Amino acid sequence: MARIADLLAAGPTYSFEFFPPKTEEEKLQLVRTMRALEPLEPSFVSVTYRGGRSSRRRTHDLVAGLLRTTALTPMAHLVCVAHTRLELAEILVDLRRAGIENLMALGGDPPEDPDAPAGELAHAIELVELARAIGGFSIGVAAHPAGHPRSPDLVSDRDHLAAKLERADFAVTQFFFRAEEYVSLVEDLRSRGVPKPVIPGIMPVTSLRSVGRMAEMGAAVPPEMVAELEAAGPDAEVRRVGIELTTRLCRELLEAGAPGLHFYTLNWSTATREIYASLGLGPPAAAAAS
Repeated sequence: MARIADLLAAGPTYSFEFFPPKTEEEKLQLVRTMRALEPLEPSFVSVTYRGGRSSRRRTHDLVAGLLRTTALTPMAHLVCVAHTRLELAEILVDLRRAGIENLMALGGDPPEDPDAPAGELAHAIELVELARAIGGFSIGVAAHPAGHPRSPDLVSDRDHLAAKLERADFAVTQFFFRAEEYVSLVEDLRSRGVPKPVIPGIMPVTSLRSVGRMAEMGAAVPPEMVAELEAAGPDAEVRRVGIELTTRLCRELLEAGAPGLHFYTLNWSTATREIYASLGLGPPAAAAAS
């Protein structure tokens, strides 16, 4: 299995993110999506983690299954919330025993259940340090071009990110919609003496209904982009314009020197495959099939 830090050192990476299914219907959808995306030969894929024992098992089983049964290089997400330090150490050891070398270390959102334990580790940087102590991981962390929603200001957010990334190997950003936001983030980190790779996260807007959800997830769609989508007309045209805008963003990011692209798929494949084809990524056979 490849370590993501090594893949990034060798050249641009192109990757996809999935979430572990809860139901049989979601499982079938994910299988269809992975079958459609695997021929694109992504550098790696990541699997999210919501916290708690049920998500712990789903994430572990999906990542371990990908490692055993596919040619994909998986990365497991892990969050601090709702876990003791001992539980987190147990999870990390279980991942290493399963042969998993790639980890996304996250703080995590506060538990929805008010009675759930907050967890012993307050910040992702502590999880990075714990994973380093366990050993054997290539570690990624999250970055927010506009700042984390719970950060008091952008300066303190960047201070925290720089300290976290110094201990990790790379970062993956929250999705965003303006290339200059990414460029500003990378330049800010470099000015702080942190030149580690920062992979931009990509989320295409394929419907007007999703605009509100994007804001709720921490990255509002810019007004000029919303206006362009609203002017597109029927839903099919909105989708086409959204794909075109996302493809343009990807090109701008790669031209600006981004070390790759990370696509948030939401367990669907079509938009990602269309953007891949437009960018000329993936093996020739897969591009022709698209």
